Amino acid sequence: MMVRILSVLPAVVGVICALLVIVSLYGPTLDQSRTNVPLVPCTDDTTDCPVGLATEDLSAPTAFMLLDIKLTIEWDKSDSSWIGVIESPPPDGCEPDSDGLTTCTANDFDFVAGGDEEDDGSMMFNLKPGDYRFATASTDTSGLGGKQLVTITPEVSLNPAAEILLGIVAILLFAGSGEMFAHNRIMRAWQRFKEA
Repeated sequence: MMVRILSVLPAVVGVICALLVIVSLYGPTLDQSRTNVPLVPCTDDTTDCPVGLATEDLSAPTAFMLLDIKLTIEWDKSDSSWIGVIESPPPDGCEPDSDGLTTCTANDFDFVAGGDEEDDGSMMFNLKPGDYRFATASTDTSGLGGKQLVTITPEVSLNPAAEILLGIVAILLFAGSGEMFAHNRIMRAWQRFKEA
């Protein structure tokens, strides 16, 4: 009787694992965040536009390797600006000042998402473990300052490898729970089989 009662525990853990896999497959979208980002002024016809850079890193811990995090980033003034993501630290000589302005142009950065080639006002950033910075600049000499609305929509699910692992664990837990629950019946059937 005690074994049957204890068989509930692995079944409960198996249900939790299975629910985590199902929720992950659904890929829940979290609440959007909206912020006003300054437009970097650009008025010089002879040079490329300077890039503005976030002064603080966006840090993703190593544990994020178990997750599949997608950030959809949209900005409303795509006709006069772009937004991109680079790995931190920035290139030598491209550290932003207290206002977030750099002396570098888009050609000085390696973008992991977005960048000066992104002209439709939207980009997808797959967040992996590491440190990142957001960059922005005007296009040509159209950017004369002001602000624009930037919307970030995160979508979080488990890494496919983690989903498979959790699915296997759930199956094993259900099988173990069933074996514990019907242990006496299985043993009696096995005994009768040996005696036959």
